[in-house]
Amino acid sequence: MTSSSSTADEPALHPEIDLDHVPRHVAIIMDGNGRWAVDRALERNAGHREGIESVREVIRACRDYGVEVLTLYAFSIENWNRPKGEVSELMRLLEEYLETELAEVMEHGAQVRSIGRLDRLPPSTRRAVEHAVAETAGNQGMKLVFALSYGGRTELVDAARRLARDAELGKIDPEGIDEKAFASYLYAADLPDPDLLIRTGAEQRVSNFLLWQIAYAELHLSERMWPDFRRAEFEAAILDYQRRERRFGLTSEQVRDGEQGGASESVASSARGEAGEGGAS
Repeated sequence: MTSSSSTADEPALHPEIDLDHVPRHVAIIMDGNGRWAVDRALERNAGHREGIESVREVIRACRDYGVEVLTLYAFSIENWNRPKGEVSELMRLLEEYLETELAEVMEHGAQVRSIGRLDRLPPSTRRAVEHAVAETAGNQGMKLVFALSYGGRTELVDAARRLARDAELGKIDPEGIDEKAFASYLYAADLPDPDLLIRTGAEQRVSNFLLWQIAYAELHLSERMWPDFRRAEFEAAILDYQRRERRFGLTSEQVRDGEQGGASESVASSARGEAGEGGAS
């Protein structure tokens, strides 16, 4: 099914995008703000400010196309090593964004989530994040996840620590630990794994982002710097995704047969190691 209907206030949907095969979960490494600014002889913070508009456009596009979960790599654990002035500006921009956009988030029933070591955030930033999360907790629409003070290896270490504590307390049998059990200790264990990982900024690495969860994600690497990545670029990423054949270790023939009998989805679920209840929130 495709659609291109729109109102005066809403952009038309891309006529070639199949709305029945949009990725459930899109994760984005938003890279290139600083280089975008430097190329224009501007301060790096100008790139971060311009990147906020890209965040707005992509969130709206995800909502329009029915994406269920959008995870944005907003601030990595390694980013704490950047100049203090840049870090302070990033924290200020995050607070400003959460304050100004909360009304629209509420209007569309989206739910704000966060993953990472939030205890390292400045108190005012952490309050802004916690306020947005609390205000939207009851919403049933798209999940908007901000990865803040986040690192994929750190997440795995934190999960291992919690699992070890539960094993020591007898809450879990070490011999019964499998991928599903381990995944239940990740930061957002209730969310599906990303189907599509987008990286902007002309780089070709995953930068310690969702290392467990992206095991079977399709990768879309964009030459665009994040401030230039807008709705059209997002639509191009969706089209790229829809041209892929997701095999999860099977052959093309098995995937085609499975689509008729439902086996491919079962294999995909097993490959993802879908999380059960428990673990960290």
